[in-house]
Amino acid sequence: MFSSIDDVVQQFAGQKYICNRAIATVVYLASKMGKPILVEGPAGVGKTELAKVLSRCLDQELIRLQCYEGLDEAKALYEWEYGKQLLYTQILKDKIGEVLAGTGTLREAVDRISAQDGVFFSERFILPRPLLRAITSERPVVLLVDEIDKSDSEFEAFLLEILSDFQVSVPELGTIAARNIPLVILTSNNSREVSDALKRRCLHLFIDYPSQAHELEIVKLKVPGVADALAADVVSVVQSVRKLDLKKSPSISETLDWARALALLNVASLGEETVNDTLTTIFKYEGDVRKAQTELRDFMARQKSRTRTEGQPDPADKDALH
Repeated sequence: MFSSIDDVVQQFAGQKYICNRAIATVVYLASKMGKPILVEGPAGVGKTELAKVLSRCLDQELIRLQCYEGLDEAKALYEWEYGKQLLYTQILKDKIGEVLAGTGTLREAVDRISAQDGVFFSERFILPRPLLRAITSERPVVLLVDEIDKSDSEFEAFLLEILSDFQVSVPELGTIAARNIPLVILTSNNSREVSDALKRRCLHLFIDYPSQAHELEIVKLKVPGVADALAADVVSVVQSVRKLDLKKSPSISETLDWARALALLNVASLGEETVNDTLTTIFKYEGDVRKAQTELRDFMARQKSRTRTEGQPDPADKDALH
């Protein structure tokens, strides 16, 4: 576990994840208090990556449950392997005959078979899903419940029971308690409001788009081949277009994709043709591309103006697209 908040920052940096002190504080407290973390924020700001980095720092397995509409207990907790049970039944057909030997009525036969339920409803026939795997793991794990806001409220209510007691009830086997309490990370893109009951059981963390300086630091760390000037221009453009009324604002991951694409193309600085050719790495909707093109032409004009003034920066470039 982590020895301090600064230790969290240092270990995360060792995994190439730049976190601020607010993130480090929540992670440290969660590790000490054994409480889940509910991480909210826009898509692509590093919520899922937080869980991955945490598992690497702690050298613990990451078990991920991807949420979606219609997710139920069978997909999240466990299922019975009916095919395996049927195969065993065929193999043990002769033994079943021996068990039923001497029965005179159907009721007696059913009673004899019922007495053998423990043979076919045992842990050997359970197919564990992420929640049961996390609870029954021999070693502590990091459990990622990704995009909890996409699941139904009924599943959220079921999850509350798991997070409260870290045990599950299997009717045929009884109660299975956690061997080790997992460190739980829940993420939400705020597509719907999660319940107050869930929030009450968690430490809350909101991760927003980073500042320009922070995002530039991330780009330089994650895309080491990109030139400093190009990285600064890429971040400046992305930071500015996020202020537009877009259907989907570019995330950090899309900033990195654009920087990597430009580095692969051996681009030293942003040019109008290059920008137009690579816009689809940061914009996923044609309407967003059209909205941004006018602003990007403005940026390119400022770039040319800065070049004509022998490299002297234009003060207006502090907000390049506005």
